[in-house]
Amino acid sequence: MRYSLSIGKIAGITVNLHWTFLILVAWIMMGTLQVGADWGGALWSLLFLASIFFCITLHEVGHALMARRFGIATRDITLLPIGGLARMEALPEKPKEELLIALAGPSVNLVIALILWPIVQTVDTDLTLSHIGAANFAPALFGVNVWLALFNLIPAFPMDGGRVFRALLAFRTGYVRATRTAAALGQVLAMVFVFAGFAVNPFLIFIGLFIFLGAQAEAGIVETRFALRDHTVKDVLMHEVPTIDDTASMRDAACRLLNSQNKNFLVLREGTPVGIITRQDIITTLRTHGDQALVRDAIDTKLEYLNSGMPLDKAWSKMQSAHKPMMLVMDDGQIKGAVDEESIEELILIHTARAQHN
Repeated sequence: MRYSLSIGKIAGITVNLHWTFLILVAWIMMGTLQVGADWGGALWSLLFLASIFFCITLHEVGHALMARRFGIATRDITLLPIGGLARMEALPEKPKEELLIALAGPSVNLVIALILWPIVQTVDTDLTLSHIGAANFAPALFGVNVWLALFNLIPAFPMDGGRVFRALLAFRTGYVRATRTAAALGQVLAMVFVFAGFAVNPFLIFIGLFIFLGAQAEAGIVETRFALRDHTVKDVLMHEVPTIDDTASMRDAACRLLNSQNKNFLVLREGTPVGIITRQDIITTLRTHGDQALVRDAIDTKLEYLNSGMPLDKAWSKMQSAHKPMMLVMDDGQIKGAVDEESIEELILIHTARAQHN
């Protein structure tokens, strides 16, 4: 994920910290110090925050290790202020696999809670989170892990409970239909959270919006993957790739952009591919350096390659994870053409239109 800092690896999986996490740290420090200017309390709060997100990381690792058992790799885990995100390279093929993968995360939190339970029994304090210190650290962390397990089992995307619900439905209805039903339920629950937020706690409004958007995104991702899974890269291969020379000026690049429907161009140097330049690259460079800047100063020089027989859903996933709007297609050491996001999006539109007609 963009704008993230790698902070290490667990079980061979890279763990990233998103920059927005720093906002949460600053907010806690300011809030704690404004209450009583207690540096000790602020440090305890930060230690508690770190412990919570370590538990969230273990939660995501639980998903990743279970997915690994079924041959599904995890690209990375990113910690956000709202929780963690494990990016897997593929969807589970069977409902049973998704069920076990989804349950693995909350199970980790319950195991942590069980480990903390003997300590909680020996401490005479409540589970309040308003003031964290040595006396209530373990009980509060116990409460958080129980809450994380239960909250994640709400049957709505993007929580694990939504995936559990989808897996159970998929045993009878199929994956796409199960996703639509689970997403619809998630959006209904999201509206309940939003209305409850106006009456009870404004924070519930934020949770409701998070669930609503997550359900919508999950449905879109699954629809896309299933639209592409029966196709290969060859089905959307562009044999005539739009090109531009690396010595061309931004004025020339802008003219090419205006005089064609292409948004991405392969950049050549003496006939050899050296990079990709996108519409956004051209606009940004025009804004910052003007018409006389050269194409070679604005290109992405890290070329990525696909092969024509590669399943299109995997190719799309590779393009998304690498943030590449265009990739070259190479077979037997020879470039056969290219694939860009526009071609894939057109295929998805055609598939959706046919599905709606049927």
